[in-house]
Amino acid sequence: MKPHPQVVELLERAAKSPLPLYHTVPAHVARRLYRDTRAVLSPPAPEVAEARLMVVGGAIAVRMYRPAGVSRAEVLPALVYFHGGGWVIGDLDTHDVLCRQLANGARCAVFSVDYRLAPEHPFPAAVEDCLGATREIALQAAKLAIDPERIAVGGDSAGGNLATVIALAARDAGSPRICFQLLIYPATDQRCEFASHQRNGEGYLLTRQSIEYFRGYYLPRSRDWLDWRASPLLAPKLAGLPPAFLLTAGFDPLLDEGRAYAERLAREGVDVAYLDFPEMVHGFILFGGVLDTANAAVAECCTRLQGAFAAVAA
Repeated sequence: MKPHPQVVELLERAAKSPLPLYHTVPAHVARRLYRDTRAVLSPPAPEVAEARLMVVGGAIAVRMYRPAGVSRAEVLPALVYFHGGGWVIGDLDTHDVLCRQLANGARCAVFSVDYRLAPEHPFPAAVEDCLGATREIALQAAKLAIDPERIAVGGDSAGGNLATVIALAARDAGSPRICFQLLIYPATDQRCEFASHQRNGEGYLLTRQSIEYFRGYYLPRSRDWLDWRASPLLAPKLAGLPPAFLLTAGFDPLLDEGRAYAERLAREGVDVAYLDFPEMVHGFILFGGVLDTANAAVAECCTRLQGAFAAVAA
């Protein structure tokens, strides 16, 4: 198997870029690089009925989206979304287009969480913010015109990691009630020992050096690598979690740990659908401006969300 021709073109374009690699610059510079390069690769931002900033818990910024064609009073299912970027880069703007796509495609409200980033705020700050935001959104369901029985969590990469952790924490606490997990190439094991880290660790956008850079900022104490809130694959049990859809990319260093998490969910009785996109690279779902498969993957995520919401409503 080789990368898709559109991916090859993207990789060649990246190789010719004069911009420095993330791991060679300070975090604040890496954030700007990520923001500007993502904007170039994204598809046009679709119109939604509403996209507005709100603050929950007094300190956590969240951007709320409501899909095109709905009124403010219509009660909708909801997706609480955590952006990717290695817990160091990424923000509400880098994932704005994706959140709009998910809102329209799944016909749900989307709440994109602006959690604190490392190195200024290392582990477990992101976990605390994401859990706090999810709880507050659930508590404010009536005010926000969302159905408290149909709240899903989701995210990509580091955000997929956070979504798994929030689902685990909510299960253990008994609230908030989470109906579904949307896990897009999630990081699940901070030991980074799976074979795909070696096999796909160079030449496919996300490199082993970048992973070590992000992990060094987010988890400066190596003993925290084994904490299930950092490595959900190491959680004592996964049984009792809500249904999940987990997708991976074939040329992603995180491929094997994502697949391993899906396999463990299935072994422990969790309803999980797993789909690999073998010709894709890490981060591809944001590249709908240049990768047709990215748009197909977003559509699949929307279909899975719709099905999960419909199952609860039934």
